[in-house]
Amino acid sequence: MEKDLYKGYLCLFLHAHLPFVRHPEEDYFLEENWLYEAITDTYIPLIDVFERLIQDKVDFRITMSLTPPLVSMLKDPLLQSRYIRHLDKLIELSEKEIERTAYDMNYHGLALMYNKKFIETKQIFLEKYKGDIVSAFKKFQDMGYIEIVASCATHGFLPLLNINPQSVIAQIKIGVDNYKKTFTCSPKGFWLPECGYFPGVDEILKEEGIRYFFVDSHGIINADPLPRYSVYAPIYCPTGVSAFGRDWESSKQVWSSKEGYPGDFDYREYYRDIGYELDYEYIKPYIHPDGIRINTGIKYWRITGNTEYKDVYRPDWAREKAAIHAGNFMFNREKQVEYLFSHMDRKPIVVAPYDAELFGHWWFEGPMWIDFLIRKIFYDQKIIKLATPSDYLKEYPINQMCLPSASSWGWKGYNEVWIEGSNDWIYRHLHKAGQRMVELMEKFFKEYNRGNKRSLIRRALNQAARELLLAESSDWPFIMKTGTMVPYAHRRIKEHIVRFTKIYEDLMSKGSVDKNWLTEVESRDNIFLDMDCAKYYIPSSKIEPKERKKAGKSKESKTKLKRRKNAKR
Repeated sequence: MEKDLYKGYLCLFLHAHLPFVRHPEEDYFLEENWLYEAITDTYIPLIDVFERLIQDKVDFRITMSLTPPLVSMLKDPLLQSRYIRHLDKLIELSEKEIERTAYDMNYHGLALMYNKKFIETKQIFLEKYKGDIVSAFKKFQDMGYIEIVASCATHGFLPLLNINPQSVIAQIKIGVDNYKKTFTCSPKGFWLPECGYFPGVDEILKEEGIRYFFVDSHGIINADPLPRYSVYAPIYCPTGVSAFGRDWESSKQVWSSKEGYPGDFDYREYYRDIGYELDYEYIKPYIHPDGIRINTGIKYWRITGNTEYKDVYRPDWAREKAAIHAGNFMFNREKQVEYLFSHMDRKPIVVAPYDAELFGHWWFEGPMWIDFLIRKIFYDQKIIKLATPSDYLKEYPINQMCLPSASSWGWKGYNEVWIEGSNDWIYRHLHKAGQRMVELMEKFFKEYNRGNKRSLIRRALNQAARELLLAESSDWPFIMKTGTMVPYAHRRIKEHIVRFTKIYEDLMSKGSVDKNWLTEVESRDNIFLDMDCAKYYIPSSKIEPKERKKAGKSKESKTKLKRRKNAKR
């Protein structure tokens, strides 16, 4: 990093995550579209942006997370084949739209735009990366342009799982192991799901070799003691793990529904789609097989304003606005960094984390905005530089030691999004299942380790762990809180708890499980197929000797200290 040229750094962080949704038991499943839409609108557009930047020799540094559920789905052959089927339908629909709009100058160019987009997406997905786009992000990391951090196994909200510490340990350790397998290296950083921090979680991160993690701004501002540099420099937890705080000012410019860039009237309107607008018989082959109207991804209108009437989308206008907004964001960061630099004895770092799916899926022009922003930062100024947390810690290895406060990036800043009237009922089940998972390992630990990898007991215990992990996902209570697709979230929680409970009761009462049933469940919930749950859900009987050893050392050291004091007297 050039120490003399820049006055500060911008850490642009993209958190890529989706819940594990895979239903081989049905030929078409609506919620699988979450993945297909994200690939088309977000992940492949980001890959395209990064590739063009590298091709143009534009140096940049982006920090990202790709969570284990997302990686698992992106690498799943069934979902890959279904995504190709999804794309083929979109290409066919866009070709029909080209024909339908042939004499309508307002929409014909847009139909051509979507047709080109879908064809190029298929080419990148199928021909360039052979269906494995995770390898694209790995390539960018290996080249030094992005830094990918690890995250929890299934995006569990750790502050509310901590009643069973073993559940928190499993979420973190499985996430780290999955990262190592995927990216063939150890992670430097960690994304706590929903920025959900509680004091002590950094102890587990340290055991896994994690150097830094992220918290929301108030997690830093309310730290003890008060941080000298607020959120504009990391702090060290007592464990030595660094915490980077989110900058509220830069986040608001993008996230805010009132002040953020995505709400500009010239940008594409997300909530108007031809799946709802066109004649039913015409659109029927491209919506839900049961005839339910859904989003197709083809949207011809711009936001226009706070009105039901929407004008036709103008890509040239939107592109110009994306360039303007990228320039505005850069200008604001320059002024922010200049001010901070004049009041600090070091260069500040501005941490701006966002959900990756905002860029492209919700905000159609988002990837274009990132492209403009990176190029402008590279070419047009010398005040700020893109950097990762690792870059900053390399330049500033000495930082203040503080204890961050409990926090999240959810509404009101703590746990309320994930535990309130709509979703609080799930936790009695999650906590009980967490206790039972350790109970199972207590009883079958020896038998688990004696059996081969495909023994029935070993398979059953690993599947119980998978069902518990999938039930712990923070996505389900979040969906219940926001009121979207609530029946599906209820279904998922109940299915995983019921499957877990069946395995528990069968093992505890009969010492075995139905082999055919287990095989069918393994084929459905097939995340972490090579998992060894004995590494994560360790019986207390196996922990106690180590604790006794620690206690013995502590007692011994106190005795020696007392003897030394007496000797001095």
